[in-house]
Amino acid sequence: MSAIDTRHISRDSLFLFAEVKLDGTETGERVKVRNLSAAGMMAEGGPKVQRGASIAVKLRNIGWVDGSVAWVQDNRFGIAFAEEIDPRLARQAETSASFETPRYAKPSSLLPPGSVSDPRRLRKV
Repeated sequence: MSAIDTRHISRDSLFLFAEVKLDGTETGERVKVRNLSAAGMMAEGGPKVQRGASIAVKLRNIGWVDGSVAWVQDNRFGIAFAEEIDPRLARQAETSASFETPRYAKPSSLLPPGSVSDPRRLRKV
């Protein structure tokens, strides 16, 4: 699709981070995602890219998506995805089977695993 053909596609304006890798590189660089649609995205920062370069982007809850650089302007660039994605997934909170809420963020009424509640040990205020 040309840029003119895709201007009608709805986009989500958002602010999140993603990782991009240019074709032939092993390490990724972090970019800011400024808007996202099923067919592509606008990124800010990261590597110096050229129009037409092959690129892969790792989006939250979606994973690696292949695409190509559609346009470049200053430190922003557009990526046209090789296959459409569901942009709503990237907007959701991160899902990970290994993710657990850190202890310091849990309510104080919860005891650490394996602890036994002993009222004598509680400090009276």
